[in-house]
Amino acid sequence: MTTAAKPSSRERLLEAAATLTYRDGVNIGVEALCKAAGVSKRSMYQLFESKDELLAASLERRTSVYVATLLPGAGDDRSPRERILHVFEQVESQSGMPEFHGCPFLAAQIELKDQSHPASRVARQVKENLTAFFRAEAEQGGASDPALLARQLSLVFDGASARAGIGADRLAGLIAPTVTTLLDAADMR
Repeated sequence: MTTAAKPSSRERLLEAAATLTYRDGVNIGVEALCKAAGVSKRSMYQLFESKDELLAASLERRTSVYVATLLPGAGDDRSPRERILHVFEQVESQSGMPEFHGCPFLAAQIELKDQSHPASRVARQVKENLTAFFRAEAEQGGASDPALLARQLSLVFDGASARAGIGADRLAGLIAPTVTTLLDAADMR
């Protein structure tokens, strides 16, 4: 019988930060983060220069899983239109889960308000990459104005995530027709 290695203090802090900040917000205290991770404050400050650095590292760590869950794979042979719709199908699916609180990257940006905060910079890069994905697909799909369509899709994505995240709206039956209308208006294939 083999026993799994216990996650390092760094890993436990990153996981605690991801879980607690998504559930409770970025203003969670250092005490709560350390308690949840089973790590002393001294150890936390040996591993991370500040709580801000921990928040940024936690968001950075979540990026690849978030992107893999949301975007179609590189070898996906669907049309650009179907690839864009896939992103919104994923959001709709995730939004139905009780633990869904919206896009963690958008939430961090809204809560932090400081564009120069390390976690805000990570979040902004993720959002810019999503818009770039939409633009690349729009270009491949022959959209009349790929840059505008990408910005519109990002707006719908963030708005839908935020509204579903706060329980103000359900995305089922709403998001796909909205995106389809935008794709049709842009002559997207």
